[in-house]
Amino acid sequence: MNGRGSGLVLRPFSGTFFLPLLSGVLLGVSFPTWPSVHFEPLAWVALVPLLLSLENEERFGPFFRKSWAAMLLFCLISLWWVCLATFVGGVLTVLMQSLFSTVPLVAFYYLKKRAGFRAALFFLPFAWTGWEWAYMQQDMSLGWLTFGNSQANLLWMVQYADLTGVWGITFWLVAFNVLALLLVRGKESFRAQVGIAALMIIMVAAPLFYARQIFRNTALDTTAPEVRVALVQPNIDPHEKWTGLSPEETLVKLYSLTNQAVNEDHPELVIWPETAIPFFIRLPEYKPYMNSLWRKLERWNTNLLTGVAHEEPVAPKSASGEAVAASGMAYADYNASMLLRPTGGEVQMYRKMRLVPFGERVPYLEYLPWLEKLSFSMSGISSWQKGREATIMRFTTRNGRPVRVANIICYESIFPGLVSKFVRGGAQFLTLVTNDGWYGTSYGPWQHAAIGRLRCIENRRALARCANTGVTLFYDTCGRSYAEMPWWQQSVLTAEVPLENDITFYTAHPDAVPQACLAIAGVLVVAAVARKKRG
Repeated sequence: MNGRGSGLVLRPFSGTFFLPLLSGVLLGVSFPTWPSVHFEPLAWVALVPLLLSLENEERFGPFFRKSWAAMLLFCLISLWWVCLATFVGGVLTVLMQSLFSTVPLVAFYYLKKRAGFRAALFFLPFAWTGWEWAYMQQDMSLGWLTFGNSQANLLWMVQYADLTGVWGITFWLVAFNVLALLLVRGKESFRAQVGIAALMIIMVAAPLFYARQIFRNTALDTTAPEVRVALVQPNIDPHEKWTGLSPEETLVKLYSLTNQAVNEDHPELVIWPETAIPFFIRLPEYKPYMNSLWRKLERWNTNLLTGVAHEEPVAPKSASGEAVAASGMAYADYNASMLLRPTGGEVQMYRKMRLVPFGERVPYLEYLPWLEKLSFSMSGISSWQKGREATIMRFTTRNGRPVRVANIICYESIFPGLVSKFVRGGAQFLTLVTNDGWYGTSYGPWQHAAIGRLRCIENRRALARCANTGVTLFYDTCGRSYAEMPWWQQSVLTAEVPLENDITFYTAHPDAVPQACLAIAGVLVVAAVARKKRG
């Protein structure tokens, strides 16, 4: 009777979506939100309820529905704020991301059927890590919810990213979940349980020890040269910027704040946020505004890096020929940035290479031009074109020191391989221009800022992050914020930024860990199939 009673207690949970939904909640709340909220450690066990519910699920239909339910709730909690900018786009983002997130679990199902649950568990960390990397290589990728990103604010546990990148963090998390599951199941021998517990302790202690050494070495190294950088946060409503303000009004705001920064802090580089200049200032019809900007630069005697809307003619039969096919015009529009030097000379341009799917550009538009109708742009531009070159910008400080800088534009900061490409190209520090004002006071901007920490750690480069409405701040090479201004406030922020030249193992080999994981996952699948045939 007691056994029958306990079975009745457990049955509602084992036969429903309780455990998958619990995993969805744990995954969702473990991702960065506002700075004062820290639930990152929940990610270490977030997959355990879902995997428990899937252990005895033999049919694919129920298995997939449980997996998708968990991922759907995870994506909804983590990404609901996208709906504040575009409701339709936000809904599609959550649905598509949740479907893509089930792929490693589907692979887990098929291996479980062929080789058993324990073998599939061993396979899962490799498949999950490899899939996240492969997913980010194509244009449909959002890539925001890479599992390792959940730990971005837990700085003591992620400093080893300079060896493995965010991919090592993902692998660590999934592997830790698998070990936790083996303990919870209670089917292991006592000796095995002791070994699993010891391994879990090592997995916590080793990152802490490595971080201690990194922080100690960073504190001792005070010899790195520095450049003085001022960030301008104009706090302009993102909708008003495109439809309400005239070019004169926009520039007057930026000029006034820059005057303040130059007079008070004497920076060597001033940064304006993403599309701070929302009109094509380099076209002939806007030449008076460009001349005005040159005169200001000469007076300020400082370098300026700014986000800008950029338009340029497309040469027939060039590599950019898809722009003609996509727009039907002889011009291509870019979300870009430019660096101007007070001495004049060449305008250095960078054209954004990774564009928000459907928000900034419909994926694969160059092959199917009619897809442009599916764009739900927030910026008033129907479709940006893709940049092709990881431009390294150069300027000289007042004491004659040459400086090489990379500019990352908004969404690009979530792509580890792209950022490492800039650093391999010689960037001594990173800059990020963004406009997160679309998302109000949600935790979207803070989540975006948190992910940027990992790019600093991976490449050991400081980051100057300039946002239209916030979050505007400076990160050091360990991802620690050392200067920050309140969001939704018109202001300027100035700080010294260290210049680095050393290349980390991750920067030199950004794809080593995920590609190794894919290879191992492939070997495990082949071995499972061969074993099944022999059986």
